[in-house]
Amino acid sequence: MSILRGQVPKTSCDTVNRRKEQLGTGPQGDWSPFSRYPYRGDDLVSLGVNVDHVANIRQARKAVEPDPVTAAMLAELAGAQCITVHLRSDRRHIQERDLELLRKQVKTKLNLEMAATEEMISIASRIKPDMITLVPERPEEVTTLGGLNVVDQQDTLQGAIVRLQDAGIAMGIFIDPDSAQVEAAKAVGARYIEIHTGLYAAVRGEKQQAELQNIIGVAEKAAALGLGVNAGHDLTYSNVTPIAAIPQIEELNIGHNIVARAVLVGMERAVRQMLELIQAAKRCC
Repeated sequence: MSILRGQVPKTSCDTVNRRKEQLGTGPQGDWSPFSRYPYRGDDLVSLGVNVDHVANIRQARKAVEPDPVTAAMLAELAGAQCITVHLRSDRRHIQERDLELLRKQVKTKLNLEMAATEEMISIASRIKPDMITLVPERPEEVTTLGGLNVVDQQDTLQGAIVRLQDAGIAMGIFIDPDSAQVEAAKAVGARYIEIHTGLYAAVRGEKQQAELQNIIGVAEKAAALGLGVNAGHDLTYSNVTPIAAIPQIEELNIGHNIVARAVLVGMERAVRQMLELIQAAKRCC
């Protein structure tokens, strides 16, 4: 069966890169990190695939497989427009080795999630991902539990943003859907925000509709201020459609649910199925 039909082959980085050239994916540098839709001329939402959970499986056994770098390339082959990783201070999943290889191999754009610490600023300045999303980080958390409190950390965050944007990296902040946080993100110089969708994903019925309306309002406010608008956290094949339909949202970052499905059906098929839902939502709504 052809790779184009969703089979996940045993492959190496070189094999996947040759396949990318056959498919016509442009080389790194063909796009600007400040443009909305690299390689695209439509108004559909981009999909960023977070491969942290592939690294989680590897680190559970302190092994060499599965490799998140190979997973990222398969995601790109399936149509992902961005690869996202979170390099944590405790290195519980993604390692510096992964980030270095991803910088060399990713052909779309590389989004690094990180805390605004001196260690991470130094690493990011050296590796130069295309974009950085600043996130909160707590040692005891299983996953990121909420957005960054920009209002209370403006001086620290502004300093980090200035340093990294001077290095040519597009800077954004992961925030809760709150107007005050949007205004603070604009004030500290962020180019974009990523709206935390965790509460929307955690509730149902009228409560979920209320959360959706809140996200819509925040997205509208951010766009009016000239910020790019991304969203993510706990989005699934079941709940992504209403978020993808919001006109101001440019990119969704999804990790766990795609990787969970990829374990059963393969990375390419899992990514394509999510892309189909996202694109259908934008076309019909």
